[in-house]
Amino acid sequence: MAPQAGGGGGWNGMFAGVGVLDCIAKAHPRLTRAHRKMADYVLRNPFRAATLMIEELAGEVGVSVATANRFARALGFDGYPQFRAELAKGYESTLAPVERLRHELQRPSSCLSTMAGALEEDLHNLEATRQSLSAEVCTRAVDLILAARRVLVLGFGSSAYLAGLLQHGLDAYCPGVQSLAQAGGPTHAARQLSRVGSGDLVIAIAFPRYLDDTVQLAALARTQGAQVLALTDDATSPLVPLADVVLYIRANRQFAAASNAAVLAMIEALCGAVAYRANDSLNAAQHLTQSVMPWLYRDKLLASAPPVQPAPGRPKSVRQHAVARSN
Repeated sequence: MAPQAGGGGGWNGMFAGVGVLDCIAKAHPRLTRAHRKMADYVLRNPFRAATLMIEELAGEVGVSVATANRFARALGFDGYPQFRAELAKGYESTLAPVERLRHELQRPSSCLSTMAGALEEDLHNLEATRQSLSAEVCTRAVDLILAARRVLVLGFGSSAYLAGLLQHGLDAYCPGVQSLAQAGGPTHAARQLSRVGSGDLVIAIAFPRYLDDTVQLAALARTQGAQVLALTDDATSPLVPLADVVLYIRANRQFAAASNAAVLAMIEALCGAVAYRANDSLNAAQHLTQSVMPWLYRDKLLASAPPVQPAPGRPKSVRQHAVARSN
């Protein structure tokens, strides 16, 4: 049932279950000219409208604040705040950083306090994550990685960078580790996942705002018979039903959708546990160090520098000290 133009009546009672945009479309012919102008803007820009306060929306549409409030009442809402809350439903995780930033900007702050607050936030995230760890889940996660024929790491958006770091950390201890966050994007990942099967492990990384590509490709891997290890934030994450094992990471961030710092800390912890449990991990670490040594600046410098004897009475330079120590 569509609300009557100009009526009130309360959205939660008479109009419960009717989508806001459907409601606007049905009520459109009966709205006043000014209200139709509001309706047209919201129908064309629902997400944008959901982010705006009443003064901002009225300004963009070119109507008065009173008109914007009457528009909400014409649709059956108690007022604009209720209208905006209903319009934002379904966008909660997407809008959360915007709303938090809006709230914080109303309070005076300095660069120092903002930066210190962000670090404090990560400390709370890390402590909450540490306390939530389960010995059984940690062991299962490491066992999955070490037993896998291939490990494919999946993540897009900011998680693409995290996927690369996880691949980098596991590469020395696991054969066939590959990050699917490459230039080809989701289509490249889909091509690779079309060939996975039993014995393969996909590590999927997704945090608010969850990217649909990551969820869909994790589901594809599952249907192909691969096991899935999820790194995500909450039991309501869309990755949870797809995963054999889930590592939960508290990743709250005041001015962003999620904290990459907390996720990276878990990635490094996971890689450390894999290194500890891997067969012949010491030899693998030594081989890796030997392989990269020609590219290490300090060791290369010392290896090529001839011994230098200081002149009598002159102190050694820092470089001469370093060469002397190396000899």
